[in-house]
Amino acid sequence: MANSLFNQLLLLILDAVFGFFTSVLLARFYMQWARVSFRNQIGVFVIAVTDWIVQPARRIFPLRSSLDLPTLVCAWAMQVLQSLLTAWIAGMALSSAGNAIVGLMIMGVLEIIRLSVFFLMFVVIVSAVMSWISSYNPLASVLAGIARPFLRPFQRFVPPIGGVDLSPLFLLLLLQMILLLLAWARSALLMLLR
Repeated sequence: MANSLFNQLLLLILDAVFGFFTSVLLARFYMQWARVSFRNQIGVFVIAVTDWIVQPARRIFPLRSSLDLPTLVCAWAMQVLQSLLTAWIAGMALSSAGNAIVGLMIMGVLEIIRLSVFFLMFVVIVSAVMSWISSYNPLASVLAGIARPFLRPFQRFVPPIGGVDLSPLFLLLLLQMILLLLAWARSALLMLLR
């Protein structure tokens, strides 16, 4: 019983630490992709938290476009490591070494997509709320800058109604559907790894 409680606490800590660093890496990736300025409190924080891992990765994967591949690879590697540690702590017997490595790599991709979806949901919701109550807040412009490329396709087909932009609702619905598909894919992958 005590061992099970200790394992659960350890898994909770792992999830919090790896989730935090992966989320900040994803924030850096999306800020760069959306060409949002890093000259604000959020940008400075994101750079300070992630530079220790991104700068060495840029020596291996040089930055060549607005797609920050080194940051994305670091986020993926964090999730692969978390999946490996979680499997080890939970005492999962992985079927074979080759399958386990491929499975953990795929699990890392699924987790990156899942965390991206949660990150985008957070950005869209907070951005929409801030546009109503505090549009001049520096945080509002950063979040709106990240959300804009994802909202733009919906804004082409969904005109504002009474001056209210409903595109965030459609984007959030799509993100919820992606989460359902990811949950199915994750459970199917876990069944294959056992």
